[in-house]
Amino acid sequence: MRLTTLTVLAPLALALAACGNSDAADTAEAGVLEGEPIAAIAAPDGTSWVDTATKTAEGGFVLGNPDAPLKLVEYASHTCGHCAQFSQNAAIPLQENYISQGIVSYEIRPLLRDPLDVTIDVLAQCGAPESYHALSDQAWGSLEEFGQALQSNPAGYEAAMNAPPEQRFVVLSQAAGLTDFFAARGLSADQARQCLSESTKIQQIADQSQQSATDMEVTGTPTFFLNGQRLEQNTWAGIEPILQRAGAR
Repeated sequence: MRLTTLTVLAPLALALAACGNSDAADTAEAGVLEGEPIAAIAAPDGTSWVDTATKTAEGGFVLGNPDAPLKLVEYASHTCGHCAQFSQNAAIPLQENYISQGIVSYEIRPLLRDPLDVTIDVLAQCGAPESYHALSDQAWGSLEEFGQALQSNPAGYEAAMNAPPEQRFVVLSQAAGLTDFFAARGLSADQARQCLSESTKIQQIADQSQQSATDMEVTGTPTFFLNGQRLEQNTWAGIEPILQRAGAR
């Protein structure tokens, strides 16, 4: 689905994918990776793996050792409640216990579903790659507030959808309270407006999101892969044992 279609959807309507189902946490995992315990891998002098981030060819952002033996990938939407739940439960233990050791890297690949999702992701990408995960986690933590802001301000949403393409997401960001939210976290209002007005670049982000999901046959969020193998689990309670069985212990 192209961005031009995304712009006419309701604020929280499903677009590219349905938000994942927590029932998957109870599904038995078949053929998961198994391995011996992996020794910690030291980060280069003066650096930390939890502060190391890179952008991938698939449009995702990897946190941690880019050469980690265990590569966890999540296809996530910033308006997906189950993605927000995973972020709340996983962010701290995943970073402190696994990413910091250099044995696990964690990549978020955005799967854009609706205009609000696009706006949040563009703002999270507006800063340095090192800030993407932290900003995404904080945005997921406030997802309900953004949705309520738009639902209580239908005129603001309508104005955004009727604005010219280069102004559409600027207006939506203001209506949802996102401009102030990201300004409080170091992204100035001027920076936000600049990133949100680059309609050609935003279209490229949306196209890349769709292509990556199509290539991997991803139809819902959150969807996880470990070293290229699709996982049936979509909660931290289900993912952590898989990492441990694969050697992160």
